Amino acid sequence: MAATTLISVEEYLRTSFTDGDREYLDGRVVERNMGEVDHSDVQTNVAAYLKSHYRRLWAGVEVRVQVQATRFRVPDVTVMESGKPKSPIIKTPPFLIIEVLSPDDRASDLEEKLDDYFAFGVKYVWVINPETRRGFIHTSKGSREAKDGVLRTQNPEIQVPLAELFS
Repeated sequence: MAATTLISVEEYLRTSFTDGDREYLDGRVVERNMGEVDHSDVQTNVAAYLKSHYRRLWAGVEVRVQVQATRFRVPDVTVMESGKPKSPIIKTPPFLIIEVLSPDDRASDLEEKLDDYFAFGVKYVWVINPETRRGFIHTSKGSREAKDGVLRTQNPEIQVPLAELFS
């Protein structure tokens, strides 16, 4: 088994990654799967749709979210009800997190992310698969596919048609 070099939170926060941000999990810097065109299209389209249709919300792409003292996630899109965050790192629970799957994503990694988000207090997580053009709505109470083709939240109500994300 290969040895893992652990670094401090402070060192992680001082580090600038030239090929995309990394997540930080209890001392380990973890690379994210990203960089493919279909992934980028969906990520951009969902953020643009939210910004144009839900102006009272703030939607940001690839921003660090501190879910625990020693755990930082970098969701594809983060949605805040309270407007644009004042600090460079989000330290209060977002209302909605959107994760766009990449071909190399593993189910166990996604499950761990969902656990982190819900333990932190995130209300909704949408998972979008560009390859199959399917979307899933996760809450702390359960998960379901958006079979009608619309990703939704309640309080506040947000509706995003999957077809808009793949055009």
